[in-house]
Amino acid sequence: MIRELSVLIVEDDDVAAESITRGLRKVAPDIHLVYAENGQIAIDILKKQHPTRALKTPYLVLLDLNMPIMNGFEFLEYIRDDEALQDTVIFILTTSNDDNDRSRAYDNNVAGYMVKSSVGPQFAKLAALLHAYKNAVEPNR
Repeated sequence: MIRELSVLIVEDDDVAAESITRGLRKVAPDIHLVYAENGQIAIDILKKQHPTRALKTPYLVLLDLNMPIMNGFEFLEYIRDDEALQDTVIFILTTSNDDNDRSRAYDNNVAGYMVKSSVGPQFAKLAALLHAYKNAVEPNR
C-alpha cells in the first residue's frame, strides 16, 4: 500500500482529473492528491506560494501537456531551470501520442510518458511505479 506519498496532478480537464483520481484511489486509497489546473498554479504549489494547496513530501507530478495559461512544456522548462525544483520527479500523462512530444518531454528529463487512452487499464502498473518510487525516497524504518 502506498502511504505518505503526494501526487500533484496538473490537469485542466475536470473529467480527466476525476478519472485519474478514481484510478489512483482504487489502487492506492491513502495517497495524498493535490490538483493544479495549469502549470502556473502547479509552480505556486511547488514553491509553497499557493494560499490553500500544499504538497507533502515525498511527492511527484503527473503532468498534462496541453493546458491554458502555462502548458506542460513551459512548466517543464521552468522547473528544470529552477535550482530548487529541478530534481522534481515528473511523469507526463497526456492525450498526445506524438513522437516529437515524447522526445521533447524526455529531453526535459521526465521519469515517464503515458498516453491517457492507454493508462486506464494499467493503473495497477502506475500504482506499482508510485509504490517503488515511495520506497526509494522514504528512509528505512
